Amino acid sequence: MRCIATLILALTVSTVFADQTIDVADHGIRPGTDCTFAVNRLIESLADRDAVTLRFAAGQYDFYPENAVERHRAVSNHDNSLKRIAFPLFGHQNVTIDGGGSVFMFHGRISPFVLAQCTDITLKNFTIDWQRSFHDELPVIASNPDDGSFVVEVDPKRYPHTIKNGNLLSEKYDWQDRMGSNIVFDPKTNAPIFNTRDYSINFSAPYTASHAGENAVKISGRVRKSPPPVGSVLISYGTHPTSRLCPAIHLDQANQTRIQNVTIHAAGGMGVIAERCDDVELDGLVVTSNQERIVSTRADATHFIGCRGTIRLQNCLFEHMLDDGINVHGAYVKVVEYLGDRQFLCEISHFQQWGLVFSKPGDRIALLSRTTVLPFFETEVTKTRILNELRLLVTLAEVPDRMPEGPLSMENLTWYPDLVMKNNTIRENRARGALITTKGKVLLQDNAIASQMHGILIEGDNNKWYESGGVQNITITGNTFDNVGFEGGAVYPLLASPLLNETQHMGEGHFHRNIRFTDNTIRSFSGHLVRARSVTGLTISGNRLEFSKDYPAVTDFPAVDLEYCDDVTIRDNDAVGFDRTLVVQTSDDCSSVSVGPNSGLDRP
Repeated sequence: MRCIATLILALTVSTVFADQTIDVADHGIRPGTDCTFAVNRLIESLADRDAVTLRFAAGQYDFYPENAVERHRAVSNHDNSLKRIAFPLFGHQNVTIDGGGSVFMFHGRISPFVLAQCTDITLKNFTIDWQRSFHDELPVIASNPDDGSFVVEVDPKRYPHTIKNGNLLSEKYDWQDRMGSNIVFDPKTNAPIFNTRDYSINFSAPYTASHAGENAVKISGRVRKSPPPVGSVLISYGTHPTSRLCPAIHLDQANQTRIQNVTIHAAGGMGVIAERCDDVELDGLVVTSNQERIVSTRADATHFIGCRGTIRLQNCLFEHMLDDGINVHGAYVKVVEYLGDRQFLCEISHFQQWGLVFSKPGDRIALLSRTTVLPFFETEVTKTRILNELRLLVTLAEVPDRMPEGPLSMENLTWYPDLVMKNNTIRENRARGALITTKGKVLLQDNAIASQMHGILIEGDNNKWYESGGVQNITITGNTFDNVGFEGGAVYPLLASPLLNETQHMGEGHFHRNIRFTDNTIRSFSGHLVRARSVTGLTISGNRLEFSKDYPAVTDFPAVDLEYCDDVTIRDNDAVGFDRTLVVQTSDDCSSVSVGPNSGLDRP
């Protein structure tokens, strides 16, 4: 009996410990104060504990960089640097941070959440925002097409600026930003204005800023075609290497991560960036501007590089970002030199991927030609030695009998995730809705997309961003595309094509395969449906195109544009409201293309 009682007591104590909830107020963490140091200390105390929930009472909690823990962080698709961190979770397991509906307000250059080498972490029920955003919003109150000048209104409290030597400088928390990358938004739609590229300003060229009255600045400089129109809003978001320093949530080699009912109003980078993570679930994640701003995050709402397992997004809203809704891909690394003895000197290809964990022993990789971007050999990694954040030595289990001539790359085949996206909305943002280049199984269903550029971009390139991953199995069904491509031009709800430069060309084989674009609804001012190149196994069926008058009509491009595609079926699509029959165009190197029956869509 004594042994049984002891066992019951031990199990009870273990259960209580495993389910422990900590009220952060008991550790001096309360609304209305700088909570950074106290939160850092509390998280540090959890290093050896398991199954803990940190519970915040509702309120606004402020976080400043002065007392935050500092570590050098290499963050993919961002700018590497020493970073101050508000919630530094390193190696933690089974931790939940429950904000209780609170606002976590950040000040200056501080990274809200870093989850590195963690397992089973849940973030839920809070909002991330910055007191001073990383971008500036400047309403245009005068515009002169004759000389290319324009006048902007500058809010001295929300977007303070100074003029020095004819340059307009943005005053941030404890630094100044030069005018740099910019885009023009329409405050009526909270989205980039139609053909917004025509109004971009080259602030790297000589320009002059001068006072034009109280809280007004005249800018005279080089515009692309015309100065921004009166009533629009110029969004300026900085210059490299300081414009992408503070993503809201960074997941680094983290497993089983859940982000639930979290809202992100701003970030000095992406909303969520995940690299080499296993299983990530986003449920009810909202990336949107707050009531005082038009724009939300500086870059993508979500971004996943070199992950595996399943990435699952449901019930999410991504809007008003200055880049894509979601991007899922791997990375090509350059082979600098084959050293013999199965050893390769490799280089991280893109400067904003420096420090990337490309491979570890046991990972399966492909060797490929950088000229055709097609693989020719597969094997396993036996050893990876990091030389610095740029270069690494990779030793392979086997090599080809004869190494081909020409530039080569490596691709990690182990770290590609499955992706499930259901019931999400991506809208009113600069750039694309979703970029998908993963060899895993992909399902995009019942989503709504209304992006400035392509709705869904299935790309992959080995020359610019070095984002790898020719798709193998992707289904896009039951989605709604609303006025996708309001930047104008040859922009499509779906573009599937590798990005090739002038030194690259098609090889013997297709880059993408098995893409199904079915039963989607497209409201369109252009009649564009799908553009595809180097795809085998493409089905376009059951889609409905409805003419929209929301933007000027675009009639210069085919509805379906195919180049070097094989095994294509286009049938049972219905185009209504257009004053012409929409065209299916195929190049001479396409094969096995079946068109029809369709309504309002046919070959010329």
